[in-house]
Amino acid sequence: MRATEQAHRVLGTTALGHDDLRRFAMALLNGALGGGMSSQLFQEVREERGLAYSVYSYASAHADTGAFGVYAGCAPGKVDEVLDVCREQLALAAAKGITAEELRRAKGQMRGGFVLGLEDTGSRMSRRGKGALMPGRVLEGDEPLARDGSVPLVPVH
Repeated sequence: MRATEQAHRVLGTTALGHDDLRRFAMALLNGALGGGMSSQLFQEVREERGLAYSVYSYASAHADTGAFGVYAGCAPGKVDEVLDVCREQLALAAAKGITAEELRRAKGQMRGGFVLGLEDTGSRMSRRGKGALMPGRVLEGDEPLARDGSVPLVPVH
């Protein structure tokens, strides 16, 4: 039997549904917390401590509920430490929120992803399909970008 070389872990919880306007704030928090190379998780877990080769967060809103999670891929011997640091970062975000600079970067990342998605036929059709299945209307054009995350966000635990 071959020894395991990789461990994959997810910390997850329920989150906001599609009809909750706080989902825009959740998306921005997700971007700041684990949405890219400048995110809190990436910087602390991978760059500062060298504990994982991949770490990110994700958020998804569905018809009646949502999901929020943190994924980390690391060496099996690092799992406990990686999970501890991820929990610390989640607690820090819940207690102190994010900085204005982190919010600016998250908005920029969201804007860039949205604009790139407008160029991709598959992304556009997926968006329309979700809109047809979900209650309410589909936000068109720049409407999703106009949401600034000013609606308060429930703490992540």
